[in-house]
Amino acid sequence: MAQTTVEPEISSLASKTIATKGFATHSATSPLGPFAFERRQSGPHDVQIEILFCGVCHSDLHTARNEWQNTTYPFVPGHEIVGRVAKVGSEVKKFKEGDLAGVGCIVDSCRHCSACKEGLEQYCEVGMIGTYNSPDKHLGGMTYGGYSERIVVDENYVLHMPKNLDLAASAPLLCAGITTYSPLRHWKVGKGQKVGVVALGGLGHMGVKLAAAMGADVTLFTTSPGKAQDAKRLGAKHVVISKDPEAMAKEANTFDFILDTVSADHNINAYLNLLKRDGTLVLVGAPEKPLALVAFSLIPQRKELAGSMIGGIAETQEMLDFCGKHNITSDIELIPIQKINEAYERMLRSDVKYRFVIDLASLK
Repeated sequence: MAQTTVEPEISSLASKTIATKGFATHSATSPLGPFAFERRQSGPHDVQIEILFCGVCHSDLHTARNEWQNTTYPFVPGHEIVGRVAKVGSEVKKFKEGDLAGVGCIVDSCRHCSACKEGLEQYCEVGMIGTYNSPDKHLGGMTYGGYSERIVVDENYVLHMPKNLDLAASAPLLCAGITTYSPLRHWKVGKGQKVGVVALGGLGHMGVKLAAAMGADVTLFTTSPGKAQDAKRLGAKHVVISKDPEAMAKEANTFDFILDTVSADHNINAYLNLLKRDGTLVLVGAPEKPLALVAFSLIPQRKELAGSMIGGIAETQEMLDFCGKHNITSDIELIPIQKINEAYERMLRSDVKYRFVIDLASLK
């Protein structure tokens, strides 16, 4: 999500910077550690945010370890950012000092292509500017993410956080929340539909909560029988153990929509077989290796296999408002930043329920 083709254009703000503390890695095999760098001062349309909490996304780990072969070092991860507005530019209309604010995966885009004009900045045809590992048109170099004490972002890419929700537990909504909300909304998931969610991890647990809040009849597919109780607590009405052939066979041709959140190699055809005619399976996980697709898993009943990523800014705000209305947050484990390397290893073992969030007070 952080890759972009936009060429940096160094602005006059380059000489006006703020010393900032964060955590970074300097190579694919190095641990994250303390790192001092510069943020730009707030321009007329900018919002400066004191970061209070930052979620830990699997994309952070992928990028830190250069698993997508596009990382520029030093690298500061973090794109599930929540905090308090510390300063606003003279032309800012949407925020004031003291407001709760969030920043997700996007901090800029071309604003002129057809995708941007439709509020789909995540699909910017020039290339969105990611919160980290994207060309920084203001200072040069690359953008640095939310494992840091502050961030400065154009107000058009900053979100209002619901005041009634726990702020730390709201941080993962900025990526995990919108990554699952966007396809559910695009394919109009709602009452009367049978919806499956594959895997109960950082993305999957949000998919279950959101689909249930939209009124769908939700089934969780998992390889772990021990997750059944948790799945039902989160909103699933049914749990199917995906490595049980008989249980899977009973569900054949019955689902309107399946959200596949798995980032590891798995049998995609087993889930396509569960769709009814004109049903859709959407990938939001990103397996490292290509999945083996059997054509006849799709052809006989006009089934669809699609992909989706985060939402645009307007849809992300819609998601936050929806979560505020339905009291939805992520299930989190709060950690100090000094435990981030341990958290990465635990995340690889799925040893978290269900999202790590960094308390940035630990950086002070």
